Amino acid sequence: MFCSLRAHLTDFNCKFVKSCVLSLGCQTVRRRSADESRCFHFRMSDFGTESNPSTETYKQGSAGESAFKKRLGIIATCVVGGSLVALYAVTGPFVAPALRKVCLPFVPATRTQIENVLKVLKTRSGSLVDIGSGDGRIVIAAAKSGFKAVGFELNPWLVWYSHYKAWREGVHHNTSFYISDLWEVSFSEYSNVVIFGVPQMMEQLEVKLQRELQSSAKVVACRFPFPTWTPDDVAGEGIDTVWVYNAKTFKPPIKNDKDSERQELATN
Repeated sequence: MFCSLRAHLTDFNCKFVKSCVLSLGCQTVRRRSADESRCFHFRMSDFGTESNPSTETYKQGSAGESAFKKRLGIIATCVVGGSLVALYAVTGPFVAPALRKVCLPFVPATRTQIENVLKVLKTRSGSLVDIGSGDGRIVIAAAKSGFKAVGFELNPWLVWYSHYKAWREGVHHNTSFYISDLWEVSFSEYSNVVIFGVPQMMEQLEVKLQRELQSSAKVVACRFPFPTWTPDDVAGEGIDTVWVYNAKTFKPPIKNDKDSERQELATN
């Protein structure tokens, strides 16, 4: 009987131990499943709806940065384009003469040249024109000496500066400046002509002045003389030399009808 009771207890213990082991195993499996479920949930949350705010913020930041770069590019393009236009507007009038058939660049007159011009015109009066007046220094100096002086210049910046300089010197009432090509202007109304020319244009200018000027006019050439005319006077030396020409010496004499008849009778 004791042996039978022992056998029953042993069998009960075995079953109890097995049930405990199975219970612990189930709990372990459940815990592992719960942990794996939480890990899977956390991993999915990295790609799920919970990550949307940060993703949208990143997208908005990228879009804002792209828009800023686009605006910056437009601003840079406008600045570069505006700078090129301004550079062309300022330098174009100074470079353009070099591209013309007859290049007449702007070279400011020296103080000695101005003094020589006024010296040879000391006994003259009336109107004076400076062909290619540049910054207006010859015109302004002539106005201070009593001339009614006019300047023709193709560079608008120099003409505007000449107006300002004449106003500052207080001779704006006796000076005038015009933006014009010298070949399109008639000089017939001027009794004194000053020209800072170049050799390539002097021969053509001879023909123009000979045709337009009155016989009482005087022409002052600076730096380069006229090729065929004979000067009445020369002042200065080197680059400051000026040549004075009397229109009576280069204009053909005007013949009236009586002179023509006499010549015809003499030839017959």
